[in-house]
Amino acid sequence: MSEKNLSLYRRKHLGYIFQMYNLSPNLTVRENIEVGAYLSDKPLDVDELLHTLGIYEHQRKLPNQLSGGEQQRTALARIMAYEPDVILLDEPFSALDAYLRERMLTELMEMLSDYEGTVIMVSHSRDEIYSFSEEILVIEDGHGICQGSVKEVFNAPRYKTAARLTGCKNI
Repeated sequence: MSEKNLSLYRRKHLGYIFQMYNLSPNLTVRENIEVGAYLSDKPLDVDELLHTLGIYEHQRKLPNQLSGGEQQRTALARIMAYEPDVILLDEPFSALDAYLRERMLTELMEMLSDYEGTVIMVSHSRDEIYSFSEEILVIEDGHGICQGSVKEVFNAPRYKTAARLTGCKNI
């Protein structure tokens, strides 16, 4: 990553986890996480982060040697190492099976429980949205059509798209 790109990330204090995790293919798990640590002003115990996310034993592997869940945890560790002001999650659980999705959702919520920044998650899964989010913005054709607390929107969606997303069957 060029110094220009690194300074942009530092200035924006933004962490982004792509659907396909966007790990550097020629860097090991540890090195991918150390990139995030390099962007931080705070010291980081990479070993502790590797243990917390259950990927310590994979630290010397390249991304193509990892499962989808291991890649996701590596991408998340890289973001957490950086401690940005805003984290954007683009369908972070879409490549995972149901068991791992539930486990990773729980782990992510646990990891972010002390996080003071803003987390924005894109998801098409009502279960993920309901479990993870406090507020929701339903977007249709690029426009926000419904916004509010998750419970409010799920209880009274008011728009057909929001009703479908929340699982309402009697439209």
